[in-house]
This record gives sequence, C-alpha cells and structure tokens, in this order.
Amino acid sequence: MIEQLKGVIESKNDLFLILSMNGIGLKLLMSKNAIESMPNVGKEVLVLTYLHVKEDALDLFGFYSNRERETFLLLISINGIGPKLALTILSGMSSSELNNNIINEDGKALTAIPGVGTKTANRIILELKDKVSSEGISQDLNLGNIKDKQLFSDSVNALISLGYKKNIAKDACYSLQKQGELNGAIEVVIKKALDTIMS
Repeated sequence: MIEQLKGVIESKNDLFLILSMNGIGLKLLMSKNAIESMPNVGKEVLVLTYLHVKEDALDLFGFYSNRERETFLLLISINGIGPKLALTILSGMSSSELNNNIINEDGKALTAIPGVGTKTANRIILELKDKVSSEGISQDLNLGNIKDKQLFSDSVNALISLGYKKNIAKDACYSLQKQGELNGAIEVVIKKALDTIMS
C-alpha cells in the first residue's frame, strides 16, 4: 500500500495532477476540492494516497487530508459506489459537509451531486450513518454548536491568510472544537490547527 507521496507538482487540472518524483511522473486522481487545495505547479507537496487495484489497471488516488481519505474509503465500501463516483461526491462537497448531511439524513443535498440519484443517496445515508457517528468523523458541524464563534471565525480566517483553502481551515477548526481544543489565545489555536492539518 502506498501511504503517501512527496514530489513536485508538474501539472494539474480539475480531475488529476501529475506529481514528479525523481524523473517519474505519477498521475494522481483527486477530487476537485483536493486539487484546489494543492500548491501551484512547480511546488513541492506531500499527498496522501490510496492505490486501487483492478484486474486491468492500477489507479492511484490522492487526498489533501486524512479526513478526506477516510471518507473516500467509507464511500467505496458501499456496494455500487466505485472510486470515481466517490471522487465526484467529494468534489461536490467537502468531507465535513458530506458527513454532516449523512448524520442529518439530508438526501436532497446528496442528490444535487451529478451521478448521485435518490437510491444512491439513501444507500449512502443508510450504510454510513452509524459508521460516521461511531467513528466521530464529523458531528456538530454547524456554527450554532461552536462555543466561541468569534474565535472559530478568526482562526479560520487566519489559516486562510496563511494560504490554506477555506474547507481545510474549517475542517481543522471543527476538529479542534470536537476535541475541546478550540480555546485560549488565537496563536495557540492556530498552532494546534496547523498540527491537525499536517497530521
């Protein structure tokens, strides 16, 4: 299993990026959100990966965070949902939004994603609701449940100013809130958030 890859971004588009490693260019299939979170072409980056083995091909998938990869793996565990549909779903909404929609049984939000019909949306909710809740991937993700909304907002904005995409910044701060770590001086919160992003 290829856990992660470190290399220089040679090119990227809405569907994949080419990662250059010691003269070898590897094609990583990624969600739109993941690709948007990547640095510019020519920059070095560490990408989390998943190797999907089929009889006639080996597909390498890339992710910007452990949360995105975990959600991807949950999706492809569902009968009828392959890796490419899972990427389409993760391109349509962030991992946090998807998990929150599953918890709230919001099938309408899921069917707004191209390729996801009512039956597929219901299957996702039915098969993943207990897993999402028990694994604690994403719960209480609305601002009404954030104890210190101003600190949350300031922390997200600070991470964005450091160059992180909004969805990554929010995921990190939601994670701190869930762990009871979204408190204290903003400098401390930002350090914790950065550790969460890099973990």
